[in-house]
Amino acid sequence: MSVIYGKSVPGRKGVSLPSCDVPEDHSIPEHFRRTTELRLGELSELDVVRHFTGLSRRNFGLDTNFYPLGSCTMKYNPKVTEKISVLEGFSALHPLLPQLRRCGMLTQGALAVVYELEQLLCEITGMDAFTTHPMAGAHGELTGMMLIAAYHKDKGNRRTEVLIPDEAHGTNPSSAAIAGYDIVTIPTGDDGMLDIDSLKSKLSEKTAAIMLTNPNTLGLFNSRIEKVAALAHKFDAQLYYDGANLNAILGKFRPGDAQFDVMHVNLHKTFATPHGGGGPGAGPVGVKKHLSPFLPVSRIAKRTDGTYALDYDFPKSIGYIAPFYGNFAVCLRAYAYILLQGKQGLIDVSEHAVLNANYVLSSLKDHFHAPYPDGCMHECVLSTRKQLPGGIHAIDIAKGLIDRGFHPPTVYFPLIVKEAIMIEPTETESKETLDDFIAAMKEVASVAEESPDSLKKAPVSTPVGRLDETKAAREMDFSYIE
Repeated sequence: MSVIYGKSVPGRKGVSLPSCDVPEDHSIPEHFRRTTELRLGELSELDVVRHFTGLSRRNFGLDTNFYPLGSCTMKYNPKVTEKISVLEGFSALHPLLPQLRRCGMLTQGALAVVYELEQLLCEITGMDAFTTHPMAGAHGELTGMMLIAAYHKDKGNRRTEVLIPDEAHGTNPSSAAIAGYDIVTIPTGDDGMLDIDSLKSKLSEKTAAIMLTNPNTLGLFNSRIEKVAALAHKFDAQLYYDGANLNAILGKFRPGDAQFDVMHVNLHKTFATPHGGGGPGAGPVGVKKHLSPFLPVSRIAKRTDGTYALDYDFPKSIGYIAPFYGNFAVCLRAYAYILLQGKQGLIDVSEHAVLNANYVLSSLKDHFHAPYPDGCMHECVLSTRKQLPGGIHAIDIAKGLIDRGFHPPTVYFPLIVKEAIMIEPTETESKETLDDFIAAMKEVASVAEESPDSLKKAPVSTPVGRLDETKAAREMDFSYIE
C-alpha cells in the first residue's frame, strides 16, 4: 500500500470551501511567507476514507491478535473500564476545578477515586502511602529515586551509588543516573538470582539504594529477598521495587511485607489500560512511612465530614513531578478494574498468568534452549542456542512468527541471555490461543533446522519485508514530502 501522497491526482478535491472572506494579513514579514504552494495530497473524500480504512485493517492490536511480549504485559483489557473512563462526570472535569473553592463539590468524585485508589494500592502492595502523580513507569522510577535522594539529604547521608542487577530493566539505571547517582552493576548467578556475595562486596556507606524487580526479568522469583533487604538496611540503603512484573504476584506477595521501602506500579500494564504504541501510562509510587513526608504535592486528604481536599502542607516534599494530579484517566481505569476483580479476581490474575507462562515454557523447552527450565513466574525466557549452528538467530525466529500471524515475543532481552526470546502470555489468553502459538513456534524451530535459508528471508507475507534498520535510521528518505 503506497503512502497517501502517492495516490494524489492533480485537480482532484475532497472538500469544496467557500471563498475566504477574511482580509489577508499583510503584517507578516515577507521572509516568513510561503512562496510555493503547500504540497498536500489531492484526493477525493472516498480516496481518503478507503486509504485510512485500508491502513486500519493492517493494524495489529490486542482486540484481534495475541501479543506475547515478555516484560511488557500486553494483556487484553475489559471494555467496561474504557466506558467508565469516558463518563462525562469524569472526562468533562477541568483540572483546575479543585483549586476553586466554589467548585469544590464538582470534583469530589474524582478526588474520591484517586484517594481510594491510593488506599487499594497500599493494600495490594503492603506500602503505607501512595502518590498517583507519575505519568509512566520510568517516571515512577525517577520519582522513587528522588524520594530516596530527599531521604538521605534530610538525614545528612552522603550517598552516591545505586546498586542494580545486570538483568534489570534498562530504565532502572537510567532513572538512577538522571537522579544523579553512579550505577554499580551486580551480576546474576547461575541460578538466575542476584549474586549475594557480590552484593555484599559492593554495599557500602556510599550506597543510596538497591533497585530490584521480583520476579526478575528472567521470570524468576527471588526467595532470598528478605536477606537482601537486611543487607541493604544495615547501611541505611533503601530497597526499591520495580513494579513492572506485579502481574505475577497479585494477592500472593506484597513488596512492603518483604521490607521494600519504595516502589512504582505500572497501572497501564497490571490494571487495565492498553499501552501499545507508547502510551498512555501511569506509574504511581508507594512508600513506607519513613519516606511519606517526601511524597510529591498535592496530596488528597479526607476531611472529617467525608469530603476530600488537596493538601499542600508537606514542607519536606520533593514538590511537583507532573502537571496537575497525574494521568487521571489511567488511574480511573485501574480503580474500576481493581473493584471489578475484587480480592479473589486479582489472585486469579496472578495464578493464571503464572500457569500460562509455565505451560509455554514446558511446551517449548525441548525445541529451544531454556536457560532456566525448571519453572517460571509470569514470563519465560528461551534462546536460539540450539539453532545458532545453522545460522539462525532470535530475530529470525521473530520474523518467522510474523508469517504465521503472530506478533513476535521480545527478543535480545534480558541482555544476559544470549539470543534471548522472552515470552509473556498473560492471564487473559486461552489455552487454544497458546496452543496455536506453541505450534507456530515449533514449526519455526523445524524450519530453522530443515531450511534455515528460507527463514532468513522472513517475513514474506507482509507489505514490507525485513528492513535494514540501521540504514533506514541513517539514510532517511523524506523525498515524498518535498
